[in-house]
Amino acid sequence: MIWNPWHGCHKKSAGCLNCYMFRRDSLYDKDSNIVTKTKDFNLATKKHRDGSFYIKDGEVVYTCMTSDFFIEEADAWRSDIWQMIKARSNVHFYIITKRIERFRECIPSDWGNGYPNVTVCATCENQEMADERLPLLLSLPIKHKEIIAEPILEEINIEKYLQSGKIEQVTVGGESGEKARVCDYKWILSLKSQCERNKVPFYFKQTGAKFLKDGKIYNIPRYEQLKQANKSGISTI
Repeated sequence: MIWNPWHGCHKKSAGCLNCYMFRRDSLYDKDSNIVTKTKDFNLATKKHRDGSFYIKDGEVVYTCMTSDFFIEEADAWRSDIWQMIKARSNVHFYIITKRIERFRECIPSDWGNGYPNVTVCATCENQEMADERLPLLLSLPIKHKEIIAEPILEEINIEKYLQSGKIEQVTVGGESGEKARVCDYKWILSLKSQCERNKVPFYFKQTGAKFLKDGKIYNIPRYEQLKQANKSGISTI
């Protein structure tokens, strides 16, 4: 498992971070249970020979798209990441986590009410995780908060959390991979309706590999999953 803080992908991203990788490790005969850094660990503050940054001012950078920013095995290195994030105040960093309960023990001493260039996104794949993680997200000192329901595994009601006025966006998507579970389009539309009622931006990111619509399951290859979600035209961002 590689702890490389700068890699990922998202509709809005111009740059990316990936603190720890899972799926792809096996392709390179790597043990995914071992956490290590990569040569790009300092990419956020790395400069070209002319003195310009690799990641330019104004870019949006997503962290840990295949892992978790607050994973325990990377605690020793996280302070270095916070220093880089603080140093690059003109770059916006998205932290995605299913470990929102670890937030307070993992933030820097000068965090205060939050760094203005950081958005924290809590994930929830089902109702149980939504009701466990989202109250924590709302209670924490974070300037920008978002919800990511990906992979969504059942219909989720998050309306009471959206009514707080603290959530800036909801992103939803199905599950990818050979063992992907079904994503029902009705679940997607339900979240869209909840967001519309509460005037929260909504983003349908991807269909997933097994997509249920109008009673039929479609097997969608990975390269088509984002395209098909975009073609639906239901995103509001």
